[in-house]
Amino acid sequence: MKRRIELGLLFSRSGSYSLISEACRTGVLSAIARINADPEIDLSFVPVERDPGGNFDLYGPMCAEILRDTGARHVVGCVTSWSRKEVIPTLEKHGGTLWYAVPYEGFEASDHVVYTHACPNQHLLPLLDWVMPAHGRRAYLTGSNYIWGWEMNRLARERIVLAGGEVMGERYLPIGSRDVGRMIEEIRFARPDFVLNSLIGPSSYEFLTAYRALGEEDGHFRPDTCPILSCNLTECELPALGPAAEGLVSAGPYFRGEEGWPGGGSFGSSHEAAAFTAVRELARLLAGRPGAENLSLAELLASDQGGIVDPGTHHTILPALIARVEGGRFRVIQRRADLPGDPYLTRTVDTPAAATLRLVK
Repeated sequence: MKRRIELGLLFSRSGSYSLISEACRTGVLSAIARINADPEIDLSFVPVERDPGGNFDLYGPMCAEILRDTGARHVVGCVTSWSRKEVIPTLEKHGGTLWYAVPYEGFEASDHVVYTHACPNQHLLPLLDWVMPAHGRRAYLTGSNYIWGWEMNRLARERIVLAGGEVMGERYLPIGSRDVGRMIEEIRFARPDFVLNSLIGPSSYEFLTAYRALGEEDGHFRPDTCPILSCNLTECELPALGPAAEGLVSAGPYFRGEEGWPGGGSFGSSHEAAAFTAVRELARLLAGRPGAENLSLAELLASDQGGIVDPGTHHTILPALIARVEGGRFRVIQRRADLPGDPYLTRTVDTPAAATLRLVK
């Protein structure tokens, strides 16, 4: 008989970032189905779902519902850093653990969170190290007006200046806003060498569409001369973009069809892969250990051998890939060796961030 273990799912199936949520949810449910069907694994997961519907105010209460009203002690979920930070106090209060499967801006290592996607030393820094020698050091920075956009652009600004470059402009939009006209006009005037896009959801889709139109008017803004860079755009959002995605350059640990993801497997995007891996790794940690689901994360990892989660930072070792959208799909143009997650950039060479650490709360 398999032991039944309840597992929380906390994803918004509507709202500005629903495409990412659905990709993560697909990865979670696929992993649950595979684990439950495997006779060699002595446990099965029972999903307990809550849907905040894109409302940031509901993440904390719904996480509390899962941890208080069910037997679940582990939750896979959240997409934005805002929502992740909303649930951390709840996790601390109820002794729960969040498995977070989305790229983020770093500068966090919670005792109650496992990070199975990339942080800046695994996405942003490799991306900037690729673009500046290839295209130049004059950048324009965009972002959604919250933690992800602020911190990504702060780190980019430091890295670009350290390399002798210049930030030609920086502008933010409220989450969900489509008012990209001023950004486009500033970019037209500044004529940077590349644009770092840290917008999310409909804001990003509108911006990329408008930028493609700008490139059709002025050859300087075509992908081969002034590319748009992203650290969070994956295959799951390409249908929303259509031709506007052509030439986009993105960094991440996995792109569809590529090998090298920890544990193997074929996935629709890195979001799906990271969510699948979160559930698979949790199952590995709990298998053959009745009652282990009630241990703290530190206790769960204390005696683990050969896992992919660093017990010190709770981040994972991941490949660093850079890919360009060509013909509607990502084609990898550079691959780096696997990198341990370094959320505070204390082990990362030639970056000023290690000397200017600050926590974002």
